[in-house]
Amino acid sequence: MAEEREQKVIVPVPEAFRAQALIKSRQQYEEMYKQSIEDPSTFWGNIASQFYWKRKWDTSKPICSYNFDIRQGPVSIEWFKGGYTNICYNALDKHVNEGRGDNVAILWEGNQVGQELRLTYRDVLKKTCQLANYLRKRGVKKGDRVCIYMPMVPELPIAMLACARIGAIHSVVFGGFSAESLAGRILDCKSDVLLSCSAVQRGNKALNLKAIVDEALMLCKQKENFTPGTCLIYDNANAVPRSKVNWVAGRDLWWQDEVRSCSTEAPVEWMEAEDPLFLLYTSGSTGKPKGVLHTVGGYMVYAATTFKYVFDYQPGDVFWCTADCGWITGHTYICYGPMLNGATQVVFEGVPMYPSPSRWWEIIEKYKVSIFYTAPTAIRSLEALGDKHVIKHDRSSLRLLGTVGEAINAKAWLWYHRVVGEGRCPIVDTWWQTETGGIMITPLPGAWCLKPGSATLPFFGVEPVVLDQEGKPQDGPCAGYLCIKGAWPGMARTLYGDHQRFAETYFTTWPGYYVTGDGCQREANGYITLTGRVDDVVNVSGHRISIGEVESALTSHKSCAETAAVAFDHDVKGQGIYAFVTLVEGVSPTEKLKDEIKAAVRREVSCLGKHCAFRRIFVSLGQQGIFLLRLTIEGL
Repeated sequence: MAEEREQKVIVPVPEAFRAQALIKSRQQYEEMYKQSIEDPSTFWGNIASQFYWKRKWDTSKPICSYNFDIRQGPVSIEWFKGGYTNICYNALDKHVNEGRGDNVAILWEGNQVGQELRLTYRDVLKKTCQLANYLRKRGVKKGDRVCIYMPMVPELPIAMLACARIGAIHSVVFGGFSAESLAGRILDCKSDVLLSCSAVQRGNKALNLKAIVDEALMLCKQKENFTPGTCLIYDNANAVPRSKVNWVAGRDLWWQDEVRSCSTEAPVEWMEAEDPLFLLYTSGSTGKPKGVLHTVGGYMVYAATTFKYVFDYQPGDVFWCTADCGWITGHTYICYGPMLNGATQVVFEGVPMYPSPSRWWEIIEKYKVSIFYTAPTAIRSLEALGDKHVIKHDRSSLRLLGTVGEAINAKAWLWYHRVVGEGRCPIVDTWWQTETGGIMITPLPGAWCLKPGSATLPFFGVEPVVLDQEGKPQDGPCAGYLCIKGAWPGMARTLYGDHQRFAETYFTTWPGYYVTGDGCQREANGYITLTGRVDDVVNVSGHRISIGEVESALTSHKSCAETAAVAFDHDVKGQGIYAFVTLVEGVSPTEKLKDEIKAAVRREVSCLGKHCAFRRIFVSLGQQGIFLLRLTIEGL
């Protein structure tokens, strides 16, 4: 009953916030939204013109062409066709050339208290050019794939920008993924260059990334006789000394030794708007991760525009997104969106509970963070520890809060608003996906009242529809399947090397629509509340985990005959996974076997890796025995 009451709460926007907001009313939003749907060439053309284009798109044709209906031909999406630009140039050079080079771009906070670094836009440009020149020296050219497996050091977004500068396609792999997962991604895109790091310290635990890299490259060799020709390793001396890093002569190279001598100026590769920008692998229902491909022009415009309006970005703001660049949130709202807007942002290497549960609030106080964007799982975890860790730190700099990765329950929303935001900061509860490229449904914080747990209304250019079980659009208040009608600039164009799977996954169930895989409820005022996945991908701690991938990992053990995994609700993580494991006849359920099965899942499942923790393992009294395994993700 308390949760029901909380879900009915309406929170008005403070008048002081509304007065300075970029979008000050729902009427202003409705006018802009209408133009974005009815006249996208004018709406998006005006926004895109604010960026530098070496050659403008063909203005004699519509700014967008697309086909979502597989009955009418292949799925296709194109924006700004014929235009040439470069996202790195717009994120760095443009600011330096216009006199903003001395503005702070990155406030880096290391895992240990006291580890910090400030980089201006001019600093970031120089470091990006040095790495871009080094990659060119190693033979990397437009269209080549570069795999990046790094922790949240400044060199991670710099590596992404360097790839974008020379037209290489970056594929960032989350630094907590296993060797098996890293190898699979390297092999899928045939990356000839791997950028990585010696180690990382997360909390009080050191993770030897180089050892994982070595194992991954061994697997690449064993499986397909393929190994990247260049393995550039950043020396993270804060985590482990060089003397303790395993080294393969002729393949492994130290980043600092190789890159420091390169020129700080590098020419730009001008990219056609539909040229590939990056790959990012996400879980699929079949167990094989999907290489989601985004292109340059549309993604650039959408990332910048969503950042500007959703976060109501104003000059002087200090933005902090707590995500990792290994996820789409880190791509769009760390590497690209903030920097395209010339923003100052915090980049954090550590974890929220180290060395104490006050760490995040200490950082907010230290850097005077004004916009804070994080995951509901983290909010619930910190809420469980009480208010004392929050309120002892000055949070007066905060003016806007945000959530990402999963739906936030009303209770956690209200705590976030009342305690962290002191009851004065609007919250943007954002819904989007790896495939969408940027935020799709969200409050615009100065424009309308907020409802705890509701993502509210669509962003500009986004046409959500709610379908019933027969695939028919519903009007007014309803519940059903959330789909999108029409293309928006930031959406994915294909799955790398498998366009048929792209069409089958997102456009086959109901031709003519992008099928999100999420359910939702829509109210009379148009507010949309997400109700969760309708496929068999589970959202644990904001990370999408394929049920098929979990089951495949379990059955990889020789003693497992069959498995079935299902989701369960978790108060903190959002969802967890129960896995039922039937053993091969004659095999006894021993503690040793339990440990072996745990190790198999840690090794095989990309999103579990070092974070995997099994709880409450029960053994049935059946003839063969059934393990009941409860999976959650710790440390995130």
